[in-house]
Amino acid sequence: MAVEYRLTLAGDIPLEQVAQLAAPGAVETSTASGGRMLSGDLNDEHGYVVDITGGRRGYCSAEDDGGALWEWELEAYVEVSFYMRKDTLVDRGKPQMLATVARILAGTAEDAALTLNGDVLMLTRVAGSLRKHNTDGWNDEDDDRILHP
Repeated sequence: MAVEYRLTLAGDIPLEQVAQLAAPGAVETSTASGGRMLSGDLNDEHGYVVDITGGRRGYCSAEDDGGALWEWELEAYVEVSFYMRKDTLVDRGKPQMLATVARILAGTAEDAALTLNGDVLMLTRVAGSLRKHNTDGWNDEDDDRILHP
């Protein structure tokens, strides 16, 4: 079974711009609905596979710190999905993914949200301000990777 982290960025950002930050060697494929997707198998180097897609009229929801439903509607968006096996999650997958998320956030200015398995809110950036959520899923090393890239 895989673990999925998804970083959603608000706005109509070119997929190639995000791919340069997330997976420079990503190759273009298409989604089931015919949309564009850039993908990179970074299992050997980083412990995850990454897919970068874009869309219009999107919707995100996840459980926030207090267990309430956090919701976000987007006119345009880019999603960066990180898929990692549980056996690589702790030692390579999550640390490398957080370093990549930090690079993406440092290289973009758009509002953003990071979710775990599509239902747990981990991080938001609104008007330039980062906020961690569900802090029991974070440790000191994670803080350093995401807040001080």
